[in-house]
Amino acid sequence: MRPLMIFAAGLGTRMRPLTDRLPKPLIPVAGRTLLDRALDLGRDAGAGPVVVNTHYLGDRIAAHLAGRGVAISDEPGTILDTGGGLRQALPLLGTDPVMTLNPDVVWTGPNPLAALNAAWRDDMDALLMLVPLARATARQGAGDFALDDAGRIARGGDLVYGGAQIIRPDRLADIPDRVFSLNRLWDRLIADGRAHGIVHPGGWCDVGYPGAIPLAEELIHG
Repeated sequence: MRPLMIFAAGLGTRMRPLTDRLPKPLIPVAGRTLLDRALDLGRDAGAGPVVVNTHYLGDRIAAHLAGRGVAISDEPGTILDTGGGLRQALPLLGTDPVMTLNPDVVWTGPNPLAALNAAWRDDMDALLMLVPLARATARQGAGDFALDDAGRIARGGDLVYGGAQIIRPDRLADIPDRVFSLNRLWDRLIADGRAHGIVHPGGWCDVGYPGAIPLAEELIHG
């Protein structure tokens, strides 16, 4: 089993007014909340332990998860961003490579976490699941990465980070800031040639704003 961190601490600003009273991870898509869809992926990939971080309306998320064997890493004062949030949760996750997942994404096709586990090698410090920009439903903006022949990632290109990865957490200790994005760590790993990626063959939708919900539901229903 591999530990899983689900990032659920964001403010959901782009999802307003839906997030005025509901945290974005609890927004339903095709009858199931985004957070439950993320938990389904983790369960099906054999994840454990599972940790969810919280901030905005975190009590609603904690109540939703009560009794389900999911640990909460609350960020009550300042949102720590993905890097700071992952580092705070490490006492609950351990020191081995950890899967992370953004819940505001809908996937179809192969389970991205299971695919990452199957592709992981000991010479990697990070393995990101990527989606071609042309298949990135509701994506706003350009691509994030390119892949070389050895599967290493570089900045630029037409591949979008899909919101799922495996990453070694030990080098988080090298970053002195309390609040920081995992982009900081990725840049260090890219420079060392230790950051890799694979391309997801299925469907993907960024459920980041209200108009993306019907697009995600169309993707789910085929």
